[in-house]
Amino acid sequence: MRIAVAGAGNVGRSVAKELIENGHQVMLIERAADRLRPERVPEAEWVLADACEMSSLQEAELSRCDVVVASTGDDKVNLVLSLLAKTEFGVPRVVARVNRAENEWLFTDQWGVDVAVSKPRLMAALVEEAVTVGDLVRLMTFRQTETNLVEITLPGTAPYVGHAVRDVPLPRDAALVAILRGKRVLVPSADDPLEAGDELVFVCTGAAEDEVRAVVLGADSVLRTRAERTR
Repeated sequence: MRIAVAGAGNVGRSVAKELIENGHQVMLIERAADRLRPERVPEAEWVLADACEMSSLQEAELSRCDVVVASTGDDKVNLVLSLLAKTEFGVPRVVARVNRAENEWLFTDQWGVDVAVSKPRLMAALVEEAVTVGDLVRLMTFRQTETNLVEITLPGTAPYVGHAVRDVPLPRDAALVAILRGKRVLVPSADDPLEAGDELVFVCTGAAEDEVRAVVLGADSVLRTRAERTR
């Protein structure tokens, strides 16, 4: 895929490197001449341009991109680029970085954003995921489909520890997509047994989260967790 990444700071360069390693063609867009350092990501196409200017984006042939990543440190720039990419250049997929938590509500499909990546929310989720066992942690929201990526670390008391994946009666709008076990990432099959300490990663709707929590952890465990939070 051809992917445009706006903002050649630490975040933009890191994203570009990862995408290139995964076999994608990347164009880095940067408006500050002093940040234009092609030697840092030599495999990328570097463009000195203002990501909010139509003429600059036309010269960069943004319409040829499959994905645009608005990763600058300015939320206003990321929103304007997202809107232009979607409405003026017909880019199929737009991913935007949210720098300030209070601006997160703006990053919706009305501004052309398909996926919003909130730094504050992501950091909070990662901290919570690192210290939480026996509860559901929301890692990311996919706004276009109104679904969430959530994680549950199985305590030893979970009802389906020792059972196969097929035995877990998940609700209709939920799917187990990965099991993280130690240093391994397992794509779950129906016969895989669940173990205490497994990190289960689900995609589900917001409405299904409570049912996923109750099924995987057991109703009693959920009630105990809620009681502890209210103390």
